Amino acid sequence: MRPGLIILLLFASFSYSPGQSSIPPKDIQIKVAVLAAPEENRKGAKVYGYNAQGEFTVLREGENEMICIGDDPKQNGLSVACYQEDLEPFMQRGRELKKEGKSFREIFDIREEEVQAGSLTMPDNGATLFVLTADEKEVDWSKGKVLDGNFRYVVYIPYATVESTGLPLKPEAPGMPWIMDPGTHRAHIMITPPKD
Repeated sequence: MRPGLIILLLFASFSYSPGQSSIPPKDIQIKVAVLAAPEENRKGAKVYGYNAQGEFTVLREGENEMICIGDDPKQNGLSVACYQEDLEPFMQRGRELKKEGKSFREIFDIREEEVQAGSLTMPDNGATLFVLTADEKEVDWSKGKVLDGNFRYVVYIPYATVESTGLPLKPEAPGMPWIMDPGTHRAHIMITPPKD
């Protein structure tokens, strides 16, 4: 083998970035992201995901009230979510603050202050977040299929309390709804169906 070709091959191997090859094609990202949504909302949902450079971006504009977030290729395992569009200001603000390097507690406190000040809106009548997670081995990325996943449902009801809902602070049986962060801007009902 010629020395020039050897040097070229060595350079190519050092410049290869395995992270770039782990970003699925746009159509597969969309197919997997919308699996978190109710079936009747999947076709017209807006979908965020990642471009070839790993940047968070809109993969598809929406035609209904559902917004879906694709799997982060830098994280192990699968986690996709879909939510009602009235939650978008809350979710978008969280993404902005996370990008700024804010901690979970800082994000919580900043959004709480902004909701109370009226500069950040939350849905008046509640809005639902649907989450689908799975181990990496349970995802067939070549076909965009999740072989075995877990669902979780979150219904945001700002400033709701145990007293106003009758819900407990923790589940007392598998799949039982309970309230998290009661009395705050992000008070929500948690429902995690038991895995078969």
